[in-house]
Amino acid sequence: MAEAIAFDLALELITKLSSRALSQVGLWRNLKHDLDDLKLTVRTIKAVLLDAEEKSVTDNLVKVWLEELKDVLYDADDLLDDFSTEALRKDASDGNKLTKEVRLFFSTSNQFAYGLKMGRKMKAIKARLASIESEANTFRFIPRDRPAETSFMTKRRQQTHSFELEDDIIGRDDDKAALLKLVLEFQSEENVYIIPIVGFGGLGKTALAQLVYNHEMVKNHFDLTMFACVSDDFDVKVIVANIIKSVTHQAPDQNLEMDQLQKQLRDKIDGKKYLIVLDDIWNEDPEKWSRLKKLLMGGAKGSRIIVTTRSLRVAEITNKCQSRVLKLKGLSDDDAWSLFKKIAFEQGYADSTNSAFVEVGRQISERCGGVPLAIRTIAGTLSLKKTANEWHSFKENELAKISQIEGELLPILKLSYDHLPSHLKHCFAYCRLYPKDNKIKEIGFGYFKDLVERSFFQDVQGERYLWEGLTCKMHDLAESVAGMESSIVDSNKIASDVGEKCRHISIKPSLFPLFKGKKLRTLLHFQDRISEDFSYETWDLIIANCRCLCVLKLNSICIQKISPSICKLKHLRYLDLSYNRDLKILPKSICKIQNLLALKLDWCTWLKELPKKIEKLVNLTHLACYSCHSLTHMPRGIGKLASLETLSMSVVDKDGSHGGADLSELRLLNNLRGHLQITNLGFVKNAKEKFKAANLKEKQHLSSLALEWYDDGGGGGDDKSLEDLQPHPNLKELCIRGWRGDAKFPSWLPLLTNLVYMTIDGVNFKQIQSFAQFPCLKGLEIHDCTKLEYMDDNSPKGSQGEPQSFFPSLKHLSLGDCPNMKSWWRTTKPIDDDSNEDDTTVMGTSTMAFPCLSSLTIQNCPLTLMPLYPSLDGKLELRNSSSRPLKQTLKMKITSMSPSTSTSSLPLSKLKSFYVHNIEGLDTHTLDECLQHLISLKTLTIEDCKEVDLEAMQWEPLKNLSHLEIDNIPKLVSLPIWLQHLVQLKTLKIHNCNGLRSLLPVFQHLTFLERFEVKDCKELELSGAGIQIFLDHTSLRSLWLQNIPKCRHLPELLQHLTNLQGLYLINLPNLTSLPDEMRCLTSL
Repeated sequence: MAEAIAFDLALELITKLSSRALSQVGLWRNLKHDLDDLKLTVRTIKAVLLDAEEKSVTDNLVKVWLEELKDVLYDADDLLDDFSTEALRKDASDGNKLTKEVRLFFSTSNQFAYGLKMGRKMKAIKARLASIESEANTFRFIPRDRPAETSFMTKRRQQTHSFELEDDIIGRDDDKAALLKLVLEFQSEENVYIIPIVGFGGLGKTALAQLVYNHEMVKNHFDLTMFACVSDDFDVKVIVANIIKSVTHQAPDQNLEMDQLQKQLRDKIDGKKYLIVLDDIWNEDPEKWSRLKKLLMGGAKGSRIIVTTRSLRVAEITNKCQSRVLKLKGLSDDDAWSLFKKIAFEQGYADSTNSAFVEVGRQISERCGGVPLAIRTIAGTLSLKKTANEWHSFKENELAKISQIEGELLPILKLSYDHLPSHLKHCFAYCRLYPKDNKIKEIGFGYFKDLVERSFFQDVQGERYLWEGLTCKMHDLAESVAGMESSIVDSNKIASDVGEKCRHISIKPSLFPLFKGKKLRTLLHFQDRISEDFSYETWDLIIANCRCLCVLKLNSICIQKISPSICKLKHLRYLDLSYNRDLKILPKSICKIQNLLALKLDWCTWLKELPKKIEKLVNLTHLACYSCHSLTHMPRGIGKLASLETLSMSVVDKDGSHGGADLSELRLLNNLRGHLQITNLGFVKNAKEKFKAANLKEKQHLSSLALEWYDDGGGGGDDKSLEDLQPHPNLKELCIRGWRGDAKFPSWLPLLTNLVYMTIDGVNFKQIQSFAQFPCLKGLEIHDCTKLEYMDDNSPKGSQGEPQSFFPSLKHLSLGDCPNMKSWWRTTKPIDDDSNEDDTTVMGTSTMAFPCLSSLTIQNCPLTLMPLYPSLDGKLELRNSSSRPLKQTLKMKITSMSPSTSTSSLPLSKLKSFYVHNIEGLDTHTLDECLQHLISLKTLTIEDCKEVDLEAMQWEPLKNLSHLEIDNIPKLVSLPIWLQHLVQLKTLKIHNCNGLRSLLPVFQHLTFLERFEVKDCKELELSGAGIQIFLDHTSLRSLWLQNIPKCRHLPELLQHLTNLQGLYLINLPNLTSLPDEMRCLTSL
């Protein structure tokens, strides 16, 4: 698919050739005539590229012609970049005192030689383009232009319809149930409610919509049902006509005006409860959608519109409530295999019981990534192949050429690609450099967000506003659209085979000497688990052979030194040296790479300083130095980098001995965005003045700010007040660490209403500003605040307000090492365990309870009174704290009100993980009562609870428990009898239980265990007469036995553990030999 990139390259070249800067270079070099000729030729060729693309699908000669064209366009672009770089160096020297090196470069003799060299290159490129232009005439291409940011293919998606056989749909039962609930049961305020279904191409959005559309309950529920395929042409008139046709089964007169059509439509649907499916919407223009929506709003209460789309942006336009958007994912491996089998074996040529077919079939099915369209297309092809060898040959040879098979899978998937604007095409094709299903990080957030919203990336994880931590998996389409210009070089053969026209590679450093190409623009270090040394010889090869390099990514490769010759890579825009922990210094020459836009040094933990002349990097936009803990200061002049958008760390020079920049150099860097960490604030001299000079309140694009003191250098005092470090109210994450100054909280904190995460660590505050009313706050961490006594200045009743406004968004709360914090509120009376105030009963959401808290950690805090947490659905971790809030929470009554039902549930009934360690007042009765509530629990850890008798507790409600750890429970003599009901238990760990004598008889029933671990149990007997522990434990994969003095022999029947992969025997002083039966453990 070189044609797409060729078109965009031509467009970029024309833009560059039209620029004022290049015109000046042309006059200066006497090349203006050549540049004008080049622009005319490129413009002529560009005009026929869209037609050339369509012909290239079937004509291999055209495809080769396109590849040759792209190669010369790249060379032309490199030459123009040479001119621009020379102009940049000249501009930097104008008006300044020239250095000896610059004077030499701009000397008459040197410039004459340079001009001759550039002139020869220009003439060679013009000759190649003239030849290509002449050859184009033989293909009889038709000139045409591409509509802005739309498909340049004339081929359109096949029109969809409303019918789909239910038997053909596999693996969508949960999605079908969710959609039926939204269609039939959900009570909305609007008469007509819109339900988007989102997912990338081929997932089965249309099929799901058809399935529900034809459901008998749906047909009976609505007065009218209509189905209209919209596709890429969002013409309101056409859509209205199609809806009318769906109702009347007859197309309206084509000559009708829009006003007449809308009257017909409203006559049919107004006042009736209807269902409309609008399939395959691409339009992202809210105005166009609004014009259509107005015509459809006359339906009766309960009307529904189902919209299918590949774009999250479309979903957001049609329905503002994202929780009501149905986001389709790929099929599970089992469902994918079921669909594959159904189609691949239906002709009867392949034997579904033959293991050879099944093995290769599963491998092919997994390559389809759970995409039903891909599975159907490939399985349909294989159904006509009769032998397992043919299937294997298809997997090895044809799977990569899937666009040629019947059903045209890639052209269908490529339709999404065709709709991308040119810059996103480049971005997506570039992703070919990452191995399939590799997680991609640190992509330019704007482009990444656009591609995510168009469903080009899958399984996106991380917070959307902190893009540095986002990860995802890419669609296989990236490999197809990249063509020959990109390659992953991970073997000797590939290194030797890759052609000289390859422009982008991901390569193992050891293979670079085998690579012959000299036109590289991108060189990425291929990421695998094998560490390789990066020698000076490799540096020399790169610098000698890759002079056009724009992107050099050499992260995590144990580099200790950077070659000073790196400055010869004058085209370099992106240099990634992150995670090279032994790198201590950067060469001064790096500041000569004036085109450099991004320098990544994250986690270069031994790096001591940045280059002193950093202000020469006039185009530098991103300076990433997160976790460069050894940096002693920031270089002077860094404040002159007016384009800087990323500055991960700003380090205050502790004693001024390094001549570093002070905080005032941050004053004009108001384009900074993402994360900024300012360290060593305690060493700032004239702090009040310098803090204000940093001008943090004008940095409106920053999303995350960390202010760190720790050591004040003996200064201290009020002049280092937080008050003068006020950030902009757009801030989403704030961290304050090590502040030991006055106990006053800054007055600007209440202004940060957009905060999503807040961390306070090691500060002297006695009371912290209440965050209860912050509407967006999702995470709050307060650690090591030894003077902190309370969180809220009010009494519990005085702080309540409206239930919806009490921590309305808080999901994660962590309180640790605050030894004086006994109450959340300032004014409280003591509450005894038997007090009536424990009997709190709450309907809906209590003002004394966190309404949507998911995860809570309390460690080394004697909190006896705090807001309760009945709705926790993630993790509860209690260490060295009071049991009173837990007891109060267990006594609550939760009533959940939904539009159609009212249901009551037990507090903590949705909790997934519970960790309890040395809790004051926690006895057997309280813990037993707690377990009765934990019906959704998957992980349970009980440590240092000396008053708890596990054998006296009822474990039966924990039917979903899969992970159990028991540590230092003195009363445990044998395993609790109720454990045998835990049929989902996969991991059991028992540590420091010196009273435990036997695992029988309960352990014999735990046959689903996959991991079993016993440590430091002095009285435990594992072998002896009649002790047969491992009779039916064939699922066990890991067995760990450590410090068990009475273990003289390994347990009998060990040979039955046929799936055991790990056996760990540590400090068993009385174990003298291993049994012969261990030979049977072939999986070890």
